[in-house]
Parts: sequence; structure tokens; C-alpha cells
Amino acid sequence: MSIRDEDLPVSTGIPSTERRVAPPTVIEVPPIPVSFELIKALPKTDLHCHLDGSMRLKTILELAEQQKVKLPADTEEGLAKAIHMGEVCKSLEDYLVAFDVTLSVLQTHDALYRAAYELAIDAAAENVRYLEVRYSPALHLQKGLKMTAVIDAVLEGLRAAKRQTGIKGGVIICGIRHMSPQTSMRLAELCVAYKNRGVIGFDLAGAEVNFPAKDHKDAFQLILKNHVNCTAHAGEAYGPESIAQAIHHLGAHRIGHGVRLREDGDLLNYLNDHRIPLECCPSSNLQTGAVSELKSHPLKFYFDYGLRVTINTDNRLITDTTVTKEYMVAHEQLGLTLEDLTTIIVSGFKSAFLPFREKQDLLAAVNREIAATLQQFQRKLKVV
Repeated sequence: MSIRDEDLPVSTGIPSTERRVAPPTVIEVPPIPVSFELIKALPKTDLHCHLDGSMRLKTILELAEQQKVKLPADTEEGLAKAIHMGEVCKSLEDYLVAFDVTLSVLQTHDALYRAAYELAIDAAAENVRYLEVRYSPALHLQKGLKMTAVIDAVLEGLRAAKRQTGIKGGVIICGIRHMSPQTSMRLAELCVAYKNRGVIGFDLAGAEVNFPAKDHKDAFQLILKNHVNCTAHAGEAYGPESIAQAIHHLGAHRIGHGVRLREDGDLLNYLNDHRIPLECCPSSNLQTGAVSELKSHPLKFYFDYGLRVTINTDNRLITDTTVTKEYMVAHEQLGLTLEDLTTIIVSGFKSAFLPFREKQDLLAAVNREIAATLQQFQRKLKVV
């Protein structure tokens, strides 16, 4: 007996044709010059941005006055010099001293709220559409705040900025290498508790030398068991072994910096094969001594080889930079073309710690906006 189509059970699910994801839009890049104005106008991400390294000088001075905190200087110019703002430091450890200054005024709810709000507002002003802000709640407890209060204050600041500008984003909680593995575990538990409440990932930050990533593997196991995204600073001040530990011991989904990945070809190919993104921060890497000059930064080599690279600020204040400036560095110092830069911009959105469907929607909108912006500048310059 033959079975007719009408005898088959009716499916109540979504038809497979409707579940299919549309292929990404191919962006046609016109022959127009790269300019600061163009890069600023394009939609961008900042996936590697530290809250305590991205404050406004004026805000630090005002908070210090309100809180009766003694700073190494009482003017914006003097404070900039004291924190090595934009200057090349002797080492990563020397660079990290600047955080003692910013953290001294980030110990209250209002200060944390303001810092997060202003960071997101500043990012939105240069058309950063998606921002991931990272920090360690364990570093903001000097005046009695609970870790939950620290997280709530930052999330409130980011939400206020989103309401005002529309900028999307979330928080990455940082474990710190020189702190105990037990502290990392407490931070990981906090990260899990705040999953789907504004916290989107976990990180391991701080000085690499003498503080191996594998010491904190238990915290990352908790993160992975709870299906939370994670990244790790690695290959900045230590060799590729640091990156290997971040990948194989911690299970990192992205790598912060990864400057020294080029020293291990097998590991480089592993990251490439598994599409593990690199959070590149060129100017910061020069400032910490991870590279001797910007022209020697491996970003272009990684990009040309096929790795998924993203461009980020790291610390807007201490490095005296913006996302727009970092893209201009990639163009002027490393020779990346406008087509290269638009590809990296899209890679930033692809690498975001977002649910797949939300990411697809955002990518579609971003691709349309990039195409429209390029066409607008092409018309403005009357380039055919």
C-alpha cells in the first residue's frame, strides 16, 4: 500500500528552509583613501578593553577630590605623565603600575558606575557598536564593597549608556594571575551567577612571568562546565607556551594579545585551524615592550596568514588611544588596506561573545552599514 503525502503527520516545527541562515553579505570596497574620518564613521567593536585602564583624566581628578584620595599629580598633564599615558614603558610590570592610580578612585558604587558609563559613551562616540568591558571585581573592595555590588554598579553604568546611545556590550570578569587560584574560583562562581545578566565571559589577566595560566585551570573548568565564554591574556610578555596553556589548560575561546604566537608554527596553525580569534592591541603592545616598534607587530602577518584577528584598545587612557586610532595604526604602520580593515571589523563582530542568532542579526546590520558608509564616502569624494 502506498502512503500519500496527506497521510503523513503534519510538522509543527519551523521548516528547514526558514531555519537556514542567509550567507553573509559580500562587501564591495570602493577605491577610496583610508582616513581617520572614514574609520571613525564605520561600525566597530572593542573586545579587549579594561575598565580601570580606560577612564577620563578629568574623572580621576574629580573622583580623587571627592574621595580625598592622594594622587601623584593634581593636573591632567601631571597625571598623564605619572601613569605613562601613551609612553613606552620598561616592561609590562612597569605599565601595570598605572593601574594603582586608577584603582585608587574606583572603590565606590558611584565611581564604578561613572567609569563604565563614560567608557561606553566615549566608545559610542566613535561608532563602536559593540563593547566588551573587562575588569576584576576583586580589585575594587578596598572600601568595603561586595563583589556583587561592584558588578551591579558597572552593569548599571553600561545600561545607562546603552539607553542613551544604543551601544551593545557586556562584562568580562577577570581572574588575576598573581592572585590565588582560590580567588579565581570565587570570581568564576560570580561569573556563572551573572550569566545572562550582563556578564558574558571570563578572563585571566595580569603579569604572565612566573604566574602560569594552568594554576587557574579549576576556575576555567567551572566556567566551561557552565557554558560560559572565556578568553585569556597570553603571549604578551611570555612565549607561546603561555598561549598553549591558555588554550589547552584553560580552554580559552579567544586569546588576548598573542604577540608571540608567531614563534610556534604548530600552535599558530592550531589556532588558525580552530578559528580561535586574537584580540590584538598594537599600541598597547608597543607601550609594554611586547614589540620593539609598531612596524614589527605581527598583526599583518597573522591576518595575511588567515588567522581571525580583531583590533582593540586594551586601555584607552593609559595607552592614549581609541579604536579608530588603532585601525589607523594598522593602516599607516602595518600597511593594511581598506579592504583588510573592513574584513577585520567584521571579524570583530564574528568574534563577539554573543549568542549565534543575535550575532547573525548584528552582522547583517553591520555589513549593510559598512557598505552604506563606504558608498557615502565614495560619493563625497566623487570617486567612480
